[in-house]
Formats: sequence, C-alpha cells, structure tokens
Amino acid sequence: MQLKRRWTLVIGGLVAGLFCAGAASGAAAADKVRVGKAQGLAWTFIPADIGIEQGIFAKYGIDVDIVALAGDAKVQQALAAKSIDFGLGSGPGMAFAAKGSPVIAVAAFAGPPRNISAIVLADSPVKTVADLRGKLIGVSTVGSLTDWLAKQMAVQEGWGQGGVQTVPLGAIAASLAALKAHQIDASVLATEAGYQLAEQGQARIVVGMDKYAPHFITHVVFARKDILADNPGVIERFLKGFFASIAFMKTHKAETVAAAERVLKQSPMVASETYDYEISMLNDDGRFDPKAVEVLKQSFVEMGTLDKKPANDELFTTHFVPVKP
Repeated sequence: MQLKRRWTLVIGGLVAGLFCAGAASGAAAADKVRVGKAQGLAWTFIPADIGIEQGIFAKYGIDVDIVALAGDAKVQQALAAKSIDFGLGSGPGMAFAAKGSPVIAVAAFAGPPRNISAIVLADSPVKTVADLRGKLIGVSTVGSLTDWLAKQMAVQEGWGQGGVQTVPLGAIAASLAALKAHQIDASVLATEAGYQLAEQGQARIVVGMDKYAPHFITHVVFARKDILADNPGVIERFLKGFFASIAFMKTHKAETVAAAERVLKQSPMVASETYDYEISMLNDDGRFDPKAVEVLKQSFVEMGTLDKKPANDELFTTHFVPVKP
C-alpha cells in the first residue's frame, strides 16, 4: 500500500509539473504587439478593442496594446520608427508603401466607405444630393480620401470635375465651425459624427459616400516588413484574432454597441445606428478585391499621390489571405 501510495504521489507530482510547465509555456507563447489606430474614435477600428475585451486575441497567443494616432501619416511614421507593429489605416495609405515606406498591407478589412458621409446643417436648404451642385464642401486636406470622394460625387452625378468646390479644413472641429458660420455648404465627415450631430439637432446626413465608391478598400491592416521577414507567424495569428473579432461583431450587436459606447463615447442611439449602417463594410477574410484595388490605384493618380499606378506587390501581400480564424 505504501509503495502504491508513493507511486501515486510521484505520478501526481509529474502531472502537476507538466501542467505548470504547459501553463508557463502558454504564457511565454503570448506575443505582445502594439497596434496603432489612424483615428482613436473611428468605429471601423473597434474590432481591435472587441478582440481584447472578448479574449479573442488571447486565444491566438496575442497580447494587444492599442495606440491612438492622428491620421495615416502618423501610423506610417510609427511603423517606420518601430514604435508599433501593426497599423489600422486607410486603403489610400497603401501609397506610402509604394513610395518606399518599410511597411506592407497584409489584409483589407473594410470595403466601400460607408463610414464617410456628406453632412449639412439641420436647417440647410440642401435637401438632396442634387442640391449640392456648385456648393462649397469641406474636406480634410487636398488630395485626401474625403477630397477624392467629394469630386467623385460631382463626376458621377454628372456635374463634372468642377461640379463642387472642395475646401481643405483639417480636423472635424474646423469643418463644423465652418458649417455653423455658413462658410461652407456641406462637409464630408465620418458617418458616426453625422449621427451624433443629428441626435443633437445640429446637422443631418445627405448621402453616404459609399454610393460613389462601391468598389473600394477603405481600411487595411499594415505590418512592418521586418516582421514579415522575421516572424510571419505573429502576423498570421494577429490577423486570425482580428478577423475572428469581426466575425464576433457580426453576430453580437449588443456587445459591439456596448463596446462602442465605452470606447468611442457614443450614445446608445448613435452606437446602434452606426452599427446598422457600417457593419456591412467590414470584410470577412481580408482578401483584396481586384476591382477595388484598381479603383484605389486610379485614385492615387487622380489625387496626385502617385505619378502612375503601382504594381500590386508594391502595395500589399496576399500571403496571409484569405484569413481563416
């Protein structure tokens, strides 16, 4: 009996040791990565927050730390400085890679720009898209995505390139101030900002700009090229976690809306409206739609970002897509 008891203790100790070793190994396997958002309060970047809150990244051995940055250029600078590992930025931001930035897009996660809309004051005489013809429209900067979309609207509505006049105003606050001062007639802003202003009775949305770019890549995941070369496995696991988070969002509206209220400081109504309108623009597997890629390349030339259309491999890699969580 004593011998049997002794062997039981020995085996139990071995099992416990193996369990502890496995736990330690699992903890060591979790790679800590820093992820930069091009805009801290953009709804389309919330999959990163969902992935952390729901423990989805952890399932893939990824420990995510989010950094809010002020635009695509800041994301590219942070990636080049190696202060972040991944960037959540815009499709137009892929032009930085073609210009020699040490980054590459590894997945496309948002299609047509449902997150951008043309907005007017609540009491504006502009009631329909047709009323915007010949009007002054605020955009972020010259050659920006908002600038390009405003001009696409003019062309596709049959007004020609000069059908609207765009005014670069920078941040949202400046556009709103110009609207209220009646210095511009409309502004191309984030859709969720339009919902918030409508809730406050200050403004309203005239049209979603996805109408003018039905084939488009609004957002991509960027990765540093040195990580691609030295540790592609961490990119693969991060993408699995990210797209698993998108899948969770598509089947869990209540949890996603609650996260938007906390993270983005949105009201319940705005968070719900934004979810309903923008959730469909999020991609399931990260693939780069060929039609959207061609539209994006043409936009680089039209916005003066690049002199000619770049080759695909200058902009992105298809090594990790389709992503299968």
